[in-house]
Amino acid sequence: MLSHMMSLRHAHTSRSANRVPRMLYGIPAAAGIAVACAGLVTSAFAQSAPDAEALIADALRAAPAGILETATVSDLEGNILREGTSDYTCFPAPSGIAGPMCMDAEWRRWMAAWMGGTPFTAERVAVAYMLAGDEPDGGASNIDPAASEPTAENEWVVEGPHIMIITPDPSAFEGLPTVIQTDGPYVMWTGTPYVHLMVPVEARPEQRAVLTQ
Repeated sequence: MLSHMMSLRHAHTSRSANRVPRMLYGIPAAAGIAVACAGLVTSAFAQSAPDAEALIADALRAAPAGILETATVSDLEGNILREGTSDYTCFPAPSGIAGPMCMDAEWRRWMAAWMGGTPFTAERVAVAYMLAGDEPDGGASNIDPAASEPTAENEWVVEGPHIMIITPDPSAFEGLPTVIQTDGPYVMWTGTPYVHLMVPVEARPEQRAVLTQ
């Protein structure tokens, strides 16, 4: 949420140096999104008006009605395209990643931790929105935060429209499915600092083919 965000996390995370990093959402222009996710975005209108309008429209595909008018919108370089009044910032989708997303401050803190490979504990329950779903060539491994492509072992999923939930106490997710269901919520990245609940709200699209050697 530019270059590929997976590549940025790979460069910052020594513990996964032997793996190709990947997240829910590998966002290009990694340096810019890192600033945004850390909550340090500055206003700078780099795009022409038509370009900005297109980016705003793309970003807001992720938003529910309740924040559609109040969310801040940032491009992937960290430039504010629209000032908002709520805690949410929405980002457009670069090609080849999960899709546009809207995150509150707690989720942006989570994102910064994931990108830096640092520990994370949520301070409160927080919700992120991806109501446009994943891009056809995006998706994520359900079990490996560092995976970058689908394999026969990593439970890759291209998700449809969904919300994501983090909580200070991951034990709250106990008893929920940790494998991908045909519908209904499931826990992604269980056993890692980046564990979160995936809640599909519409049907899942066609899945990507598994890579073969």
